[in-house]
Amino acid sequence: MKKVSLMLGAMLLISCFALDLNGQIQTPAASPSAELKQTVGLTDVTIVYSRPSAKGRTLFAADGLAPFDKPWRLGANAATKFSFSEDVKIGGQKLKAGDYAVLATPGASEWKFMFYTYETGNWGSYIDKAPAATVTARPESWDYNVETMLFAINDVTANGASIQLFWGKTAVSLALEVNTDEQVMSSINKVMSGPSENDYYNAAVYYHDSGKDLNKAMEWIDKATAGGEPRFWQVRRKALIYADAGKTEEAIKAAKQSMELAEKAGNEEYVRMNKKSIEEWTAKKMKK
Repeated sequence: MKKVSLMLGAMLLISCFALDLNGQIQTPAASPSAELKQTVGLTDVTIVYSRPSAKGRTLFAADGLAPFDKPWRLGANAATKFSFSEDVKIGGQKLKAGDYAVLATPGASEWKFMFYTYETGNWGSYIDKAPAATVTARPESWDYNVETMLFAINDVTANGASIQLFWGKTAVSLALEVNTDEQVMSSINKVMSGPSENDYYNAAVYYHDSGKDLNKAMEWIDKATAGGEPRFWQVRRKALIYADAGKTEEAIKAAKQSMELAEKAGNEEYVRMNKKSIEEWTAKKMKK
């Protein structure tokens, strides 16, 4: 009995030790992370940042938490990240679609916002680099106190919006412009001009794989491969469709074209497939 008690005690001790090693105490972050998403026109805008709280501290001043005339990470923890799905303008400055690390230099009468092509969350790594764009804005004071730093995207229209930063009794706003008209016109022109070569190819593949009307599949695959630079896999599909439609001569011709294109592209697999098909279809043709 004594030996059993000792064994149980040892097991309990090991269990407690294991729990101590594996247990993790979770506490709330001092500056919680946040993600803001907003579609402006046809452009997706995303801001990822950490939200520090004022906690009675002086925020923007010569001796503030974010001192005047010194680069600031525009939040806490990692660099604040702006993402745009399309080309935009910020404060009149052009920015390509993509991700940007954004730093700010606060001032009494003017702020500077520096947009850097995003590489890392380490905000200090951007200070000595040239920004993709630098934008200025005038800070505004208001009566309402925002304890926890906040980004907002307001005044949203089809062509733009205001990206706003609120903290303490300070607000700063950046004008955002998007290319909605250009995007819509491009979409209209594309749709109104009719299906693309890829549309015809996908339709032909579906009809062929589904055993539907091969005449329609041939019509579409012809349109898909009618351009000056058809792809070897597209012409390979043309050969297969024509072969299944009983048009052996046309199938052999397409297979030869696909094989030549595959040789230029360095794709040995398609060269072998086409060569084998040509041999099979040629033998079939000779038996007739």
